[in-house]
Amino acid sequence: MTETWYGQACGQPSQEYRQRALARQRQLTKPEGALGRLEALAVELAALQGVDQPVAQQVPVVVFAGDHGVTAQGVSAYPAEVTVQMLHNFAGGGAAIAVLARELGLPLHVWDVGSRATSAIAGVVSAKTRHGTDDFSTGPAMSAADLDAALDAGRRAVETACADGADLLVFGEMGIGNTTAASALAAALGPLPLDELVGAGTGLDAVRMVQKKNLIARALSLHGEAITAAQSPGLEALQRVGGLEIAAISAAMIAAAQRRIPVLVDGFIVSAAALAAVRINPGLRPWLLFSHQSAERGHIRLLEALQAQPLLSLDLRLGEGSGAALALPLVRMACALQNSMATFAEAAVADRGGSA
Repeated sequence: MTETWYGQACGQPSQEYRQRALARQRQLTKPEGALGRLEALAVELAALQGVDQPVAQQVPVVVFAGDHGVTAQGVSAYPAEVTVQMLHNFAGGGAAIAVLARELGLPLHVWDVGSRATSAIAGVVSAKTRHGTDDFSTGPAMSAADLDAALDAGRRAVETACADGADLLVFGEMGIGNTTAASALAAALGPLPLDELVGAGTGLDAVRMVQKKNLIARALSLHGEAITAAQSPGLEALQRVGGLEIAAISAAMIAAAQRRIPVLVDGFIVSAAALAAVRINPGLRPWLLFSHQSAERGHIRLLEALQAQPLLSLDLRLGEGSGAALALPLVRMACALQNSMATFAEAAVADRGGSA
């Protein structure tokens, strides 16, 4: 793995700037700890960015799309053609993440790394070697070559999105059937109990949720031994039960960390990609900030596996990077408070010791 780009070292957060940020926090005109987790968020971002004044203004959003062969087994309430239809919606500005990006002033990049689209879509980068994965309940989701291509697409997407600089990155996804792949990844790599992972996804009823769980269980019986025995279980799991868009996100996270750019992680699917990415390159983990806990049943278990504490809990289950976009204003406010509040000395306010 060390011979590949995604196995190369990620940067380390700056302990010097972490301590400087903490020292400033103690001088601001408020009781220590009064701003709660916003204080820790600003300090962590200062350490990651290696600056005295952390910022979250330049925040590209990259949405990756791919289709899933497992949808043939009825694991989604929506038909597979919705993935391509939503690509048009992203490009046309009508999707939720497009609206949020526009409102927040964020550039939106859409990459098709494996949808069933057979012709170019204006405003969408096509970077795929195949139209969707194979049904992983009967065999591997993709070949090793297709996995490499998806990983490379994730790296190239980061290079493109960050060409004009980036303080932070947001990744989103679109792919009918991808909660099934994410559940399989989480179960294999956690390892996490399948009973606590499989949720409604796009809106399955109780009967179809059971069918979805049983299908994933069969797939794990088929692939589990190979994943466990692999030199890199993260890569093996992506190839066998993952998705092309999920693999691209995993790679994009690693590429971001190697460029010393923090990632604001979205919901269940992106968190599953994060778990795979951390298994591939553990040095990635400090660069991940977690935006929210989604309503998807297994997300809380994924967050626990990643030792993550999300900023929000709004019962979201849309994906697309929408939860991360909604959390971004909190990140910006944390930075503003860190950078712009007066110190006791500047404001001539007595601190706890009684001196101004």
